[in-house]
Amino acid sequence: MLALMASITISLDPVLVKLGSFSLRWYGLMYVVGIAIGLLVLQPYARRRAVTSDQLWNIFWGVAIAALVGGRLYYVLQSDPGSYVQHPGDLFAFWQGGMAFYGAIFLGIPVLLLLAYQQRVPLGVALDCVALFAPLSQAVGRIGNIINGDIVGYPSNAPWATIYTNSHSFAPLNTAVQPAAAYELLFGLALFAVLWPLRFRVRPAGMLFVLYLSLYNVGQFFLFIVRDNEIVLFHLKQAQVTAIAVQLGLIPVAWLIARRPWWFDPAYAGDEDDADEREDEADASDGSAMTDQTQDDGITPGAPSAGEISMAARTESPEAGWGETPNQPRT
Repeated sequence: MLALMASITISLDPVLVKLGSFSLRWYGLMYVVGIAIGLLVLQPYARRRAVTSDQLWNIFWGVAIAALVGGRLYYVLQSDPGSYVQHPGDLFAFWQGGMAFYGAIFLGIPVLLLLAYQQRVPLGVALDCVALFAPLSQAVGRIGNIINGDIVGYPSNAPWATIYTNSHSFAPLNTAVQPAAAYELLFGLALFAVLWPLRFRVRPAGMLFVLYLSLYNVGQFFLFIVRDNEIVLFHLKQAQVTAIAVQLGLIPVAWLIARRPWWFDPAYAGDEDDADEREDEADASDGSAMTDQTQDDGITPGAPSAGEISMAARTESPEAGWGETPNQPRT
């Protein structure tokens, strides 16, 4: 009954080209197109932030490899690791589909920071480049997910529900389901539309990335409500649990960027000297307050205290103790 009410049928073969044992899927092609569009849009922004073309490409290739490996491994870990042990050749078959965004973040961001440091690109600028590149690239790539049928929701009778009829599809055949991949696509475009006008307004550098990932976490939490994925904890799915954990992890990151902006944004380099001066002034003020307190107590700075005089008297007098001479060992 649900299939009859659905208005969208997807019969397109997910395999675009097949040459022997090699298959090129729409999934892989659309993510390559998405990456190309993301880089095309990112380059003018990077130039405005004093990132050269050589620096951008040197960082990109390392991060792209790390993100692919991290995204695939995280997907394998949270799906069916046993099947990949039996078929290890499928472990890194990226073109077939099956990537987890948070895995790409967990491995890609440390590599990004390392390469940015090596290329002398401010860390915050590198992070903000990700904030503009990722949502647009991912949105275009979702077209591949739609054709692949590897991201679907629960059965639905909504007029925009989708039916997959091709036998190569990953989706349940001839069943109307929520078009979860289409929701992801629309969310990615909306996220990019929010971030793009803010690219030069949100300061210091690095905060745009915090805003991006925070909004992405919120989006994933709600989008996975309709995703047909396994419940893992407290009626939540794996991505929802991860989204909560990452959201909490962003709190100290945002605090660090706000507290030490010169670590992330060269425009705040002068603030480091100001902070050092304020700390020196605070130390001097504390020292002055201690001196004033000492004088209020009737003690002249540099003069021995009553306790010190009493201790010296006991040390010099044989009657005060063992009759020791100072600095001489006991016998």
